[in-house]
Amino acid sequence: MEWATCEGSVLFALVTVPRMIPDENSAAHPHLDTELVHHGRDSEQQFGFVNAPPYRGSTVVHKTLASLDEATRADAHTGDFIYGLLGTPNSRELEGLLAKLDGGAGAVVVQSGLAAVHIAIASHLSHGDHVLMVDTTYGPTRRICDEILPRMGVSTTYYDPSIDAGIDALVQPNTKLIYMESPGSLTFEVQDVRAISEIARARGVLSVVDATWAPALFCRPIELGADFVVRALTKYEGGSSDLLLGAVIARTRELLRPVKVYADDLGSLAHPEDCVLCLRGMRSLSVRLQHHQASALHIAHWLQSRSEVARVFYPALETDPNHTLWKRDFTGATGLFSVELHPTAREDIARMLDGMRYFRMGYSWGGFESLIILAEPGKGRTASRWRASGPLLRLHIGLEHVRDLIADLEDGFKRMS
Repeated sequence: MEWATCEGSVLFALVTVPRMIPDENSAAHPHLDTELVHHGRDSEQQFGFVNAPPYRGSTVVHKTLASLDEATRADAHTGDFIYGLLGTPNSRELEGLLAKLDGGAGAVVVQSGLAAVHIAIASHLSHGDHVLMVDTTYGPTRRICDEILPRMGVSTTYYDPSIDAGIDALVQPNTKLIYMESPGSLTFEVQDVRAISEIARARGVLSVVDATWAPALFCRPIELGADFVVRALTKYEGGSSDLLLGAVIARTRELLRPVKVYADDLGSLAHPEDCVLCLRGMRSLSVRLQHHQASALHIAHWLQSRSEVARVFYPALETDPNHTLWKRDFTGATGLFSVELHPTAREDIARMLDGMRYFRMGYSWGGFESLIILAEPGKGRTASRWRASGPLLRLHIGLEHVRDLIADLEDGFKRMS
């Protein structure tokens, strides 16, 4: 990583993304930044227009019975289109780009990140199966395990995110799937995806990683051994906080097939206009991620110097306990991290948050705007204990100038005190 000073003396990280197919012929194997811009687009098929239009539609007509029969029997990812709910040119373009970026054999795009989580978990499970779920997972993922899977006759055991290869001791004869989320929700524990995936493969268990925090430009879990990657495209891939979309990317076509069938049976295919919005956002993903990371690092370092702050949870910081593992498996960091404050009354925090000018209170993240919420990381955890004496704030650092964001936080701390 190189550093440069831009106008206004703000330090920016000039991030390089070295993940590419190793080959001397760069024309045959372009950099992922180039793939983001060009993959899947064919202006000649669109009368010269750069982007494909949204293909709104349910019915796809065929001229002959033979053609309809052939389309019905064809692979739903590569064959002729047969019905809008089963795939459109827009969904296939997005799926192709996602698979390319993650190094997977294919992808399925669905209506939300949570739908992607549900489909990745449930599509390979049957009555009597067992799931190992990381204890620091996204709250709605925990509700799937606690409320939906039991009705399917599937049991769940939660495990500490730092278990690494020790997860082997938790694998039961009926364990079908190990689910990871790295970094973990709210407190950003980085899991050893390599070690856990290796154990899963050896025991004949499927491995799934929710990798939403770091898009494929910064981390590719399939390269680390995972069978599936879950991504909430609502976040950085969309980039504008104006769509709901998710994806499951699979290591092999064989693994992908049940995911596609399950998503089709649920009627969960993403709307074509959402796919177009996501594709538009992804063309600028690399540039935006560099800005998010540079600003987040700058603000995280600034927060470490504040007397109100006890800890900053951001694996890109050298002082973070997860930094070594993050540095091994990631090539960059995004704009989402948390801050533990020293013991502070809720009404004091309310005074801080209620008067923010640029940081707004709201869920989700990954858009161009900065967000801040009061979080409760210990809620629901059963396998790992949350130890903190003060409240936790989760911040998403957007694309505003860091000078203005720091001034906003500084004013907030003054109101709090």
